[in-house]
Amino acid sequence: MDLKETLSVSIDALRANKLRAMLTSLGVIIGSASIVLVVTVALTSKKFVISKIEAVGSNLLSVELVRASDKAQPLSYELTLDDMEAAKDVIPGVARVAGTSDMQTSVVAHGVVRPVTLIGVTPGYREIRRLIVLRGRYLDSMDMETRSKTCVITPQLAKRLFGLDNPVGRDLHVGELIFTIIGVFNEQVETFGLADIQEESVLIPFGLMKYYTGSNTLKVLDVQAATPEDVPNVQRQLTKLLQSRHPGNAEYHVLTLTAILKAAKDISLALTIVLIVIAFIALLISGVGIMNIMLVTVTERTREIGIRKAIGAARKEIMYQFLTEAFLISGGGAVVGILIGLLVPVITQFFLPGNLRVPVSTMSVVLAFVVSCSTGLFFGYLPANQAAKLQPIESLRYE
Repeated sequence: MDLKETLSVSIDALRANKLRAMLTSLGVIIGSASIVLVVTVALTSKKFVISKIEAVGSNLLSVELVRASDKAQPLSYELTLDDMEAAKDVIPGVARVAGTSDMQTSVVAHGVVRPVTLIGVTPGYREIRRLIVLRGRYLDSMDMETRSKTCVITPQLAKRLFGLDNPVGRDLHVGELIFTIIGVFNEQVETFGLADIQEESVLIPFGLMKYYTGSNTLKVLDVQAATPEDVPNVQRQLTKLLQSRHPGNAEYHVLTLTAILKAAKDISLALTIVLIVIAFIALLISGVGIMNIMLVTVTERTREIGIRKAIGAARKEIMYQFLTEAFLISGGGAVVGILIGLLVPVITQFFLPGNLRVPVSTMSVVLAFVVSCSTGLFFGYLPANQAAKLQPIESLRYE
């Protein structure tokens, strides 16, 4: 028989047992759909997480003094404004620097004393931390230079203090200090613990914080590299700079989002591999099902095989016929499963935020089809080989 006739005979054999063929291919459908969906979900989650991290700034470095819990650190260990300026002037590849100093204090809200974080910020802090102003305005250069008693507050604090009223222009009593609220701000994205900003925080000019505390030390020094590729070099140079400007026993922790970004990619890859292995197990189980059904089919069609061999059918023709049937079961199931795997992301897209797109990997489609078809051929070989080895006389005598 030629290929066309072999294909025709195989299709007729499957049509004779439609329900059996459909149930046999069900495992392949589930397995191939799982491969496409797993890769799609992995790519979507990876894209979402990485976009969130990069929105914070994958080129951002934050430096803090490692403080000993059992004793006070010498003043010479502390980060200063001079360190911040030196980082900007000396280290190549630094685009912007900023620093903060904070203190815990309290405000009175409706007769209740609430703890808040008072944060002194230097120029450039808003750009580095990507703060957005919801009402009023942010601290400008004049506020910084004149140490004006102005502040911007978080929306959570504004709601607790003033409800739905506009807080801009109102006075804020923080401890024994009085500030004029000039704006309400919020972080554009989550900063993964890299910022001092809490839900109820008050930002004031660093010069004003320095005036109240009498210290120009920084709790956190933020350095923004020009590009993400500059981060490793800036990190090394920054560590060397701080070591040269402070006693040798001083230890500083330089935190970057590069490590978090790499960890996110590694976790996404690991989860993808695990889920694909699970999908392959589903295909393996479906392959065993195909083999069992094909063995039953060979037994049921023993006389047919004997007749075909008696009139001159070669061994390889019998084998090709049963392999073609196994291929049609697995290939048809793969096509249906892939279509399901592609349809689900299309439907899901309507329920996702407008800026989030669900990418579908062409490689996952090809992989699902190839693996599914290979599974059918692999597990269909044993029944096909058994059918090809049957002797004509014994087959014709089979009841």
